Amino acid sequence: MTATTTENRTTPAAHPQRWLILGVICLAQLTVLLDNTVLNVAIPSLTTSLGASTADIQWMINAYSLVQSGLLLTAGSASDRYGRKKMLAAGLALFGIGSLAAGFAQNSGQLIAARAGMGIGGALLMTTTLAVVVQIFDDEARVKAIGVWATVNSLGFAAGPLIGGVMLDHFWWGAIFLVNIPVAVIGLAAVIVLVPESKNPRGDRPDLLGALLSTVGMTGVVYAIISGPGHGWLSGHVLASAAVGLVFLAGFVRWELSIEHPMLDMHFFRNQKFIGAVAGSILVAFGMGGSLFLLTQHLQFVLGYGPLEAGLRTAPLALSVVVLNMSGIGAKLVATVGTPRAIAIGMTANAAGLASIALLGGHSYGGTLLGLVVMGAGIAFSMPAMANAIMSAIPPEKAGVGAGVNGTLGEFGNGLGVAVLGAVLNSRFAALVPVAAASLPAALAAAGNDAERSGIADAFASGLETSQLVGAVAVLAGGLLAALLLHRAERGVPAPAGSATAA
Repeated sequence: MTATTTENRTTPAAHPQRWLILGVICLAQLTVLLDNTVLNVAIPSLTTSLGASTADIQWMINAYSLVQSGLLLTAGSASDRYGRKKMLAAGLALFGIGSLAAGFAQNSGQLIAARAGMGIGGALLMTTTLAVVVQIFDDEARVKAIGVWATVNSLGFAAGPLIGGVMLDHFWWGAIFLVNIPVAVIGLAAVIVLVPESKNPRGDRPDLLGALLSTVGMTGVVYAIISGPGHGWLSGHVLASAAVGLVFLAGFVRWELSIEHPMLDMHFFRNQKFIGAVAGSILVAFGMGGSLFLLTQHLQFVLGYGPLEAGLRTAPLALSVVVLNMSGIGAKLVATVGTPRAIAIGMTANAAGLASIALLGGHSYGGTLLGLVVMGAGIAFSMPAMANAIMSAIPPEKAGVGAGVNGTLGEFGNGLGVAVLGAVLNSRFAALVPVAAASLPAALAAAGNDAERSGIADAFASGLETSQLVGAVAVLAGGLLAALLLHRAERGVPAPAGSATAA
């Protein structure tokens, strides 16, 4: 391991174009991340054009994130074994093909299938981009590079609704997918020319059973969460799905502990630094993913903005992240107060922003604007620190797996957030709305008069407020837990024998 680490640490001297390479892989990362949120702003168009129900919409969103969640560990392990450049190029090609299929989908089923296909390419891209950053930058430059990577990560998450709104204002909904194709082609050419190849010289054998167990397990659990509102949380359908998921996840853990070359070394989870960063990542993704899913609907359905107007009104979130990270304020905060406090401050700001949107943004944009700016500050302070904490807790030759863990839990949290907060919204809406319908537009169409329509809109706003507050609590809990565990790790509290060591 020492030789490998030394080789990786001296790589930057051999690659003077590493900042240009960072730009290339960030372009690939941006494309994938935009598709995590770009679909949110198209929800009304899809509801009308494809006759999609709320459950259909959730599957269109979750098919993409769930496939990524299930395959990220496998993709990371494959990139370590077979080469990160190869996997990055393959991911761009698959993502472009999936985007083409999604753009010309004729019904909800076809779009869901295309989105799942895009998730395969996305899994390869999300693991290899961060792994390449770790490989081509030394310790000093790596923190700044991960800050840039995390800024693009957050920008892609927040800019999706804006780009989607611009596209929908001029074209039909399929254009939000077709725009990925030229970006994928340009990114593929740049990767082939610029990105150096790197891989784990040990060449651990692929863990195919582990990949199967983890994929089925996570899919089963989240499917149960999505199906709960429609079938009943105690129905046999939901309980069976949850049971299958939990059994497969337990089998995954047991299998990984028993084999010589595990896809995911479970001893990483004995490292308090790693656990702290993981806890923060999954809970902030839970709160933000679900809340943005709800926010874009609120801006259009309740406040009455069109797709472009709604997209523009989410832009302050992305602008806050870009300004604070590119100006170096986020990095200075980490250097001044340390990683645990920076994460605690950032996650608290995230929670405050979500609460502002829930409590102050119900009837006007002012409270929403305040919440978006505060959330942007929180992201700028917390996300780079958490990503660096995860990657520095894993040996460099396992960078792909480390990126897979980071991405898996983030994507899992995002999908879980959409499912859970969407379920909270649907349950609250169903309890208050005076008419039975599968979605808000259907309920409004079934209303008999203006007073009834007003009551339906108020019921939706009440469901939104409750869901946003649930997200805020999750983000705050994640921040405090992550900060506590990282603080203990930095104070030198000994971890159990066999735990992972910092890279």
